[in-house]
Amino acid sequence: MSYAAYYVWYSTSIRRVNSRVSLKGKTVLITGANAGIGRETAIDFASRGARVIMGCRNPTKAKVAVDDVRKRSSNENVIFKQMDLSDLSSVKKCAEEILEEEERLDVLINNAGLVDYSYCSPTPEGYNIAMATNHVGHFMLTLTLVNLIKRSAPSRIINVSSFAHDAIKSIDYTNISGKGISGLNRYLESKVANIHFTMMLAKRLRGTGVTVYSLNPGAIYTNIWESGRVTIRSGILRILYLMIMPILRLILMNEKDGAQTTIYCAVDESITRNSGGYFTNCSLGKVSELAQDEQLAKQLWDITCKATGIDPNILLE
Repeated sequence: MSYAAYYVWYSTSIRRVNSRVSLKGKTVLITGANAGIGRETAIDFASRGARVIMGCRNPTKAKVAVDDVRKRSSNENVIFKQMDLSDLSSVKKCAEEILEEEERLDVLINNAGLVDYSYCSPTPEGYNIAMATNHVGHFMLTLTLVNLIKRSAPSRIINVSSFAHDAIKSIDYTNISGKGISGLNRYLESKVANIHFTMMLAKRLRGTGVTVYSLNPGAIYTNIWESGRVTIRSGILRILYLMIMPILRLILMNEKDGAQTTIYCAVDESITRNSGGYFTNCSLGKVSELAQDEQLAKQLWDITCKATGIDPNILLE
C-alpha cells in the first residue's frame, strides 16, 4: 500500500466524535494527562467547559501540560494533582485531597498506562510495576472516589484498555509480582484486568446512575513507545527498537485520533444502556473469551481489594 493510499484509508476509517455536548459545571479527572491521549482528552473536555483535574506523576511535565491545555482550550479551570499510580500512598493522598476539595466528580478517566521491559523490583504491595500502574492504582483511586462519583450521578468511569488484551489466552492473577512473566505479557495481563475491573464495577454500580466502560484507543504512537525504549536492556533489542520507531510514527494513529473513543465514552448520550461494555473506534466492540471470564474477574477483585486494603464487599451494601 502506498503512503497516499494508506493516508486515505486512515482518514476514512477512523471515527471521530461529532457531539458538541457541553461539560460546563462538570468536573473530570484524567490520569496520565500530561501527554499522549490523556492530554488530548483533557484539551477536549476543557474546550467543552469542564473543570479538568490532570492526575500526573511528574510535576515539571504536568505544569507544561496544564499550561498547554489551558491555552489550547481557552479554559483556565484546569489543575494538576500529583499522583504516582504505582505508589498506593500517593494515590490515597491524591484521592483524599480531591474528596476534601471537590464538590463533584462527573467523569473519571483511568487513562495512565505503562509498559515495563526492565523487570523492575515489585512495588511495596508486591505488584509488578506495570500491573500496579495500569490496574491496582486505578482500582484504589476509583473505589476511594466512588461515593463522590455516585453523588454526582449521572456520572461515568472509563478504563482505557487495549486491543492487545486479546493476545493472551491464560492469566494467573495470584502471581501478583509477575515472576517468570515477560514485561510485555504483564502489560497484556493488565489490559485484561482493566476489562475485568470494568465488568465488576458495572455490576456493583447498577441502578446508581454511574455507568462504566472500558475501551481500546487503537494503535497509537505515544510516549509509551519512548518508555519502552528506555527500559530495554539488551543492546541488540534497543537498536532494533530504534530502527522500527520511525515506521511506527508513520503507520500508527496520532494522539488526537487515539483520544476519540475515550471522548466518545465520556460524552455520547446513547451508550448509557451499555454499562460494562468495551468500545473501540467509537462503537461497541467485542472482548476476548478470557476477558469475559466472570470467575477471573471476581478473583481479580478479591486479590486487588486485599492488596489495597479495600473491603471486597464495597458497593454491595
